[in-house]
Amino acid sequence: MTKRLNHLAQKNETQQKRNNQQETNMSLDNTSHPGRPGPEELVPSRYALRVGEIDVLVISDGVLPLPAKTLATNAAPADLMNWLNHMFLPPEMFDWPLNVLVARSGNQTILVDAGLGAQYPGFPRAGQFPQRLEAAGIDLASVTDVVITHLHMDHVGGLLVDGMKERLRSDVRIHVAAAEVAFWALPDFTHTDMPTPVPAVLRSTATRFLNEYHSQLRTFEEEYEVAPGVVVCRTGGHSPGHSVVRLASGGDRLTFAGDAVFPCGFDHPDWYNGFDHDPDEAARVRVRLLRELAATGEPLVAAHLSFPFGRVAVDGDAFRWVAGFWDY
Repeated sequence: MTKRLNHLAQKNETQQKRNNQQETNMSLDNTSHPGRPGPEELVPSRYALRVGEIDVLVISDGVLPLPAKTLATNAAPADLMNWLNHMFLPPEMFDWPLNVLVARSGNQTILVDAGLGAQYPGFPRAGQFPQRLEAAGIDLASVTDVVITHLHMDHVGGLLVDGMKERLRSDVRIHVAAAEVAFWALPDFTHTDMPTPVPAVLRSTATRFLNEYHSQLRTFEEEYEVAPGVVVCRTGGHSPGHSVVRLASGGDRLTFAGDAVFPCGFDHPDWYNGFDHDPDEAARVRVRLLRELAATGEPLVAAHLSFPFGRVAVDGDAFRWVAGFWDY
């Protein structure tokens, strides 16, 4: 445990004592302790950092194995194979990381995306979100706001697990772009290149989520400040209402990019992902975002990038992912 996290833990404890009415209860301890809920794991599942006065926890929902070709549907097969070899990755199946974020700003605790959920038996290594939240000491009843970057099943499925809705506050606010909600009324998969069974599952999962949580939905058009220093911004591209979340406080910044960036998108930002509903726009969004992040040097977290975070550097006509140094 670092001095910084010890100091952070002490500060949080003092704040809790000063403010008994505070509703959040998020532990930023990044180590395992006997007696905590959930089994001990050999792999890390959460990582704490600070953005000014905003506490941040990156949580792994596990991994999602998908055909490697979905990473770059417009790339020559040989080029994709070369990239996979260069990255020491297998040629057929690629384990997509699944990351969610929890941020605490003031008296609000914000969950950003919710992982896959456990209702998909074909993905036994995914859907770890509920127990890992519990193991991290985060009570779902303390979550005041949920931001959904888009309504694909690996971003909302965790909130459809049996018993999850009952554990949330009845007045929890779920923020999602209005364009995203409208899209799933009649979704268009014309420009996607997904495994055959996936579109039907995406459609049914989005429909179920919107039906179950319709009274908690808070839609926005282009951007909305969810809490002090926590702003959700619609980008489009990956889906019409796809959004990113910007955190800013005290001169520090962090971006949660949802599905705007995939692992191959640094070396080849023009490669289309099979799950992009508008591949051309998704590529434009990706380039704009990566240029901005390279200029600011801020940490980047994304749903399907390596856990827990990294930064972006310019590399000629492309970009480079720079893995963050863990503070532990």
